[in-house]
Amino acid sequence: MNTLEFIEAALSEDVGSGDHSTLSCIPANAHGKAILKIKEAGILAGVNMAQAIFHYLEPDASFTLYKADGDSIVPGEVAFEVTASVHTILKAERLALNCMQRMSGIATLTRQYVDAVGEFRSEILDTRKTTPLFRIHEKEAVRIGGGCNHRMGLYDMIMLKDNHIDFCGGIEKAIEKANEYIRSNNLDLQIEVETRTIDDVKRVIATGNVHRIMLDNYEPAMISEALALIAGKYETEASGGITLENVREYAATGVDYISIGAITHHAVSLDLSLKAQLS
Repeated sequence: MNTLEFIEAALSEDVGSGDHSTLSCIPANAHGKAILKIKEAGILAGVNMAQAIFHYLEPDASFTLYKADGDSIVPGEVAFEVTASVHTILKAERLALNCMQRMSGIATLTRQYVDAVGEFRSEILDTRKTTPLFRIHEKEAVRIGGGCNHRMGLYDMIMLKDNHIDFCGGIEKAIEKANEYIRSNNLDLQIEVETRTIDDVKRVIATGNVHRIMLDNYEPAMISEALALIAGKYETEASGGITLENVREYAATGVDYISIGAITHHAVSLDLSLKAQLS
C-alpha cells in the first residue's frame, strides 16, 4: 500500500460519514494556523508523512518547517507550522499525530541501537515485525533513525527459516529447492538461511549457493565461532535475544548485520501535539 492509498484508507476509517465535531461548530470557510509541539526528547520522523496528509486534504495548505526527519528534538521545540482550512487541520490532526508519534518512537529507539554499535562495523536491521499496512512507513522510520531495512516482505528475498527447513526436510534440501525455484522462475532473489547450531552453519557452508547466513539465538562466543568457519564467504546476520544491554557484545564479534525486531514492535510512541496558533 503506497502513501496515498494509506492516507485515503486511514482518513476513511476515521472520518466516516463526516467530522461532525468540526462540522457542528466551525464555519466551512474558517482558516487557521497550528503548530506541531515537541513534548518529549528523541529523533523526529514522519514530517514528510504529515505534509502528505494535509496536502491530500488541501493541496494549498502552507507549511513552515523548523525541524526535519532525522533531527534530534527536545521538549518545547516546534517541528512545523501549518496554515490551512480549520476543517483540514482538525480532520488531519489525529492521523498526522498518530503517524508521527509512531514513526518518531521507532526512529528514536533505532538511533539508540545504532549509537550503541557505532564504533563497530555491524549494521542494525529491522524485521517484518511491523504493523500491517503501515510497514513501509515504519521501515522508513528505521532508516531515519540510522538503521537499515531487511526485506520489505515475503516477495523480495528468500529467507529459509526454521519452519521452512523443518517442513522441507532439512537445510540441504531447502537450499537446493530454493535455488531451483529461482532458476526455473528466472528470479533475481538473494537466499538467506537461518541456522540454529554450529552444525547447521557447517551444513550451509558445505551446500553453498546462499547469500547470507543467519545466526539465530547464538551467544556472542558462538557467533565468533561461526564467523571463523564462514570466513567471509557469506554475509552474516545475528538475530534473537539481542537488546540495548548486549548489542555491543554482538557487534564486537564482527558480524555484518544485527536484526532487531524490537525497534519496531517494542518502540514507544513519542509525545507530540498539534495546537491551534491563535493570534
